[in-house]
Amino acid sequence: MKIRNTIYLDLQATTPVDPRVLAEMKPYFSDTFGNPHSSDHIVGWEASRAIETASIKVGSLIGADPDEIIFTSGATEANNLGLLGLARGEFGKKKKRILVSTIEHKCVLAISEVLSTQFGFEVEYVPVDSEGFVDITKLEELIDEDVLFVSIMAVNNEIGTIQDIPAISRIVRNSGAIFHCDAAQAPLAVDLHEYINFVDLISLSGHKMYGPQGIGALFIRRDIQGLVEPIIYGGGQQGALRSGTLPLPLCVGMGSVANLITLPEEKKLKEIQARRNKFIQNLLQLSWEIKLNGPKGNRRHPGNINICFKGFDAHEILNSLQPDLAASTGSACTSGFFESSHVLSAIGLSREDAESSIRFSLGHFTTEKDLIEAVRLINNTLSNLEKRS
Repeated sequence: MKIRNTIYLDLQATTPVDPRVLAEMKPYFSDTFGNPHSSDHIVGWEASRAIETASIKVGSLIGADPDEIIFTSGATEANNLGLLGLARGEFGKKKKRILVSTIEHKCVLAISEVLSTQFGFEVEYVPVDSEGFVDITKLEELIDEDVLFVSIMAVNNEIGTIQDIPAISRIVRNSGAIFHCDAAQAPLAVDLHEYINFVDLISLSGHKMYGPQGIGALFIRRDIQGLVEPIIYGGGQQGALRSGTLPLPLCVGMGSVANLITLPEEKKLKEIQARRNKFIQNLLQLSWEIKLNGPKGNRRHPGNINICFKGFDAHEILNSLQPDLAASTGSACTSGFFESSHVLSAIGLSREDAESSIRFSLGHFTTEKDLIEAVRLINNTLSNLEKRS
């Protein structure tokens, strides 16, 4: 897809709002604008019904009931509520070990650090292999009855690795630990409908799946909601798990896009995957040393490409491509820090190769013409940078 004259290949950072979603949201900014927590009049009742409908739609995406869906400002808040909430609750006073994978999103790693330094938890990191898959054997060795929770993301945001959640779940559940899954990148990569059979807490984000920015959700299995201590206090909304007036249009938008994703005609994963594979093939045929980072084959987000341009600096490539092409060196949430990707380091890349790597991400609106033009631009940029050096 193009944003004005820029080919946008950073759809794992954020997606545009689907026009159908925007149309459904629009009335809730002006015509049906009530506070969903106003219980004394019809305007509030209408807003409350819209929130309930949105909860049903988001729940249907993962197979959950509406009372198990807690709306948040995004996946980062959902991760904080789930993990800090568990650790600060009564259950967290009995079990003082937590396990997270080495390639978790930065916010999960930051939460783990807080739990270690401020709450006295012992944090242990589950390694991954060269493609980003969790080391199941090591997980089995690390886990025992002292583990409060295990947090492993469903689909990696940098290299696209799709974890075997059912296999991981069996190990976690057998130990009695709680299983949290950051699934922000998962809705456009896998079918989430049965995930509640394997996971106790699931974090979601609206703007990663063609919904609005500023809205996310946390699924908390009904029977463990009492174990989660709130991190935001106030009027007791959402079962007192997350107080604050809900942003009605954003909740409607998240419900709308969650509903769209479940429709059979919206399943375009194979088309996107085919375009991605052709794009990778064309990049690998360029005359420089170029390597694909992460998993091969189908166990990868269909729109994810992470490429190492050996001997080049990724930031220089991206800067030289402006304003013609937008991609990123990794997670946008770490883009303010000039450091190597912890994900690429965890799968064994050297610092030099990690700093030569770029993530391209495709989506529903990416065309074959976009990708042909992108390869041409990249080829010209590498040629110019080589001459300059």
